[in-house]
Amino acid sequence: MVVSFDTELVNGLCSNDHLELLDAVDQLRLQGLDHYISLPQIIVCGDQSSGKSSVLEAISGIPFPVKSNLCTCFPTELILRRSPHADVTVSIVPHSPRRKRKGQEAISAFSKTLDGFDGLATLVDNAKIAMGISMQGSGFSKDLLRIEISGPHHPHLTIVDLPGLIHSETKQQSASDVELVRDVVQTYMKQPRSIILAVVSAKNDFANQIVLKLARSADPEGKRTMGVITKPDMLFAGSGTEAMYISLAKNQEFEFTLGWHVLKNLDSEKVSGSSLLRLRNKEEKEFFSKGVWSQLASSMLGIKALRGKLSEMLLKQIATELPHLIGEIDDKLSECSGLLGQLGEPRVTINEQRLYLLSISEKYQSLIYEVANGTYNASFFEKANTECGYKQRLRAMIQNLNRDFASNMKQFGHARTIISSEDQVEAERDAVLRDDFVKEAQGIMRRSRGRELPGRFNSSIITDLFLEQSKPWKKIVISHVDQCWDATRECLDLVVKSVADGSVGLRLLRTVIDLTLNGLKDKITSKAIELIDSQVVCHPVTYNEQYLEAVHRIQDGRRHEFCSEVIENFFGCGSLTTSMDLSYKLHDLVSLVKQLSQRQEPDDERFAASEAVDCMEAYYSVALKRIVDDISIEVIERKLMAALPAMLSPTVVFKMPEDIVSTIAGESQEMRVKRATLAAQVETLAKGSETCKRFAGIRLSEPTTVDEENDEDAKDSASASADDADDADGEAQSDLTHEDQGE
Repeated sequence: MVVSFDTELVNGLCSNDHLELLDAVDQLRLQGLDHYISLPQIIVCGDQSSGKSSVLEAISGIPFPVKSNLCTCFPTELILRRSPHADVTVSIVPHSPRRKRKGQEAISAFSKTLDGFDGLATLVDNAKIAMGISMQGSGFSKDLLRIEISGPHHPHLTIVDLPGLIHSETKQQSASDVELVRDVVQTYMKQPRSIILAVVSAKNDFANQIVLKLARSADPEGKRTMGVITKPDMLFAGSGTEAMYISLAKNQEFEFTLGWHVLKNLDSEKVSGSSLLRLRNKEEKEFFSKGVWSQLASSMLGIKALRGKLSEMLLKQIATELPHLIGEIDDKLSECSGLLGQLGEPRVTINEQRLYLLSISEKYQSLIYEVANGTYNASFFEKANTECGYKQRLRAMIQNLNRDFASNMKQFGHARTIISSEDQVEAERDAVLRDDFVKEAQGIMRRSRGRELPGRFNSSIITDLFLEQSKPWKKIVISHVDQCWDATRECLDLVVKSVADGSVGLRLLRTVIDLTLNGLKDKITSKAIELIDSQVVCHPVTYNEQYLEAVHRIQDGRRHEFCSEVIENFFGCGSLTTSMDLSYKLHDLVSLVKQLSQRQEPDDERFAASEAVDCMEAYYSVALKRIVDDISIEVIERKLMAALPAMLSPTVVFKMPEDIVSTIAGESQEMRVKRATLAAQVETLAKGSETCKRFAGIRLSEPTTVDEENDEDAKDSASASADDADDADGEAQSDLTHEDQGE
C-alpha cells in the first residue's frame, strides 16, 4: 500500500498567481506544444543509483512504488496540485505525434484515474506494458508518463523526472538501452528553457558521474543547472572524499550559477512502509546539524530549502520566458499557418476536389485573359527583361514570332531570286538571271502547250511556275506554327503552376492541358497545310487589284530598263542619272523612236514566256501577303490563341469525369499526412498562444523586504516545531500501524 504523508509544510510553495502560471505551462505541455517549442520546466537527471528517485519523493512528498522502476524506464512528468479531493491520473504522451508507429493510438488513448494511491503501482505497470516495456523486450521508452496527483495537502509543483544514465550495458540493459537513455536525457537538457537538476551521489566519485559531463555540454556556462548532492552520510567523516564533496557543494569544483544543494535521504532497504517519508525530515535535520556539513549555509541544506529554491527558479523562469515564449509561438504559428494555407482547402470528397478545380479554373481564366490580351497587370508577371517574364507575356511572343514569320517568308519564301543582271548573282541567295528563268519557262510552255494562239501562254504555266517558286513556304509555315505552339506550351506551364500547387499543377498539365495542346497542335498544323494547299495546289485565283498593279509594275520596270539602255547607247552617255548638253551635235530622233518602239522579245514564244514570268511574280507577291495574314489570323489567332480559355474553363471542370477529378485534385497520402501534421501544429500552437496571452499579465510576487524575511524566519521556527510535532505524530501513527498489523 502506498501511504501519503502530511505536506502541509510546503503548502506555501506557490501563491494563487504562481499556481496559474504553473497551470498555464502544464496546459501548454498537455497540448503538445513542447514538441515544437521549448517550455520552461525543471528536469531531474542523474546516473543510475544516484538517489534521484528519493530526491523526487522528498520534493513531492509522494513515495513512489519502487518495484515499478518508475524513474528508470521513461521520462515522467509529475504534476502536483492542491485540491479538496484526492485522486491520481496516469496517462501517456507519445514521444512525437508526427511519427506514427505500431500501438500509437493505444498509447495516446491510455488514461486511468484512481481515487487514491492504492493501485498506483499496478497502473504504472500497465502503462509500461502499453509502451512496450518489458524485461524480455525494450527496457526503456521515449514516451512520457504523465502522473497528475491532487489532494488537500499537496504542494503546487510540476517536475520532469528522467531515466537514470547507464554507464555500461548489462544482461538486463542492452547497448541500445544505454544510447536511448542518454539520447532522452540530452534531448531534455538541450532545451534552452529547461532547468537542470543534476543529482550526484556522494557514494561515487563525482568526476566519474556522467550527468555532470552532459549538463556541462548542454549548459556550458552553467546558467540553468543546479547540482544536488545525495547520500552525504555514506562519506567517512574527515576523509579526503568528504572534503572534496564539501568543495563541490561550495561551487568550487563544478561551478553552477544556481549553485549546489545537499540532501540526506533515508535508506529504503533499512526503512520501509510509512516510516520512509515520516522519518526523513527529522533524520536529515539531525545529520546537517553536526559535522562539517553544519558549516554550510542552511539555504544549501535539506529538502525544505530545496523546495523553496525550485519554486522560485521555476516561477522566475516561467515569468521571464513567457513574453519570449509568446513571440516564438506566434512566429511558429505564422509559419505553420502559411504552410497550411499553401496546401489550400482539404480535398477528400469528389465535391471538394471538383470545387478546388473550379477555383483553379477561375484563377486560370483571369490570368489567361491578361496573357492573351497583353495587359500584364497581375502579380504573376515578372519583369519583361527576364527570360521567365518574357515567356509569361504570350501576346508579346506571338506578335514577335508573327513579325519574324513575315520577314522570313519575304526573305526565304521563294525558291529562287530572279535578277536582271549578272552583277547581282553573287549577292542574292539562289539567284537566277531572268533570261535563264524565262528560257526555263519557255521550255515548260512547249511541253504544256494547249489551244492558245502563238504568242500567248496557257494559264497553267503560272501554276507550275508558282508551285515551284513557293516550295519553301510549307517548311517556314510549319516551323512558325511549331514555334507559336511551343511558346504557348511554355506560357501555359507557368500559368497552371501559378494557379495550382506543385503536384496538382503537374497532374493538371499532364492530364488536361498537355492532351488538349497536343490535339490542338494537330489541328493548327492541319489548318496551316490546308491554307498552303489552297494557295499552291489550286490554279491561281485572285481578284485583288494589287495583282494587276504588280504585273504592270514589273512590266513597266522592265520597259524602263530597256528604254534606259537604248537612250544611253544612242546618246553615248554612261548613265541617265546626270544631265547632258545635246546642242553641240545633231541626233537622228527618228532612229531613236524606231529603236524604242521595237519589241523587247522578238520571239513570240519567248515573249509569251516572259509575260508568264511577270504574271507569276505578280501573283507570288499577292499570294505571299495573303498566306502570311491567313496563317497569323486563321491559324495562330482563331485556332491557337482563341482556344486557350476553353482549355480549363468551368464547363470543362464541371463535365470532367469523377475519376479524372480525383486523379488531378485528390490529395496524395503524403499530402494528407503533411496537412494533418500542419493542422495539428497550428491547433496546438494556437491554443498555446491563447493560453500564454491569457497568463501574460501574471507577474512574480515582489521581492521580500527585511521585515518579511524576519516574518519568514518566524514561520520557519514555527514550521520547525511543526516538523517535530509531525515527526512525533508520524512515529506514533507508524507504531499504531505496526501494532494493527501484529494483531
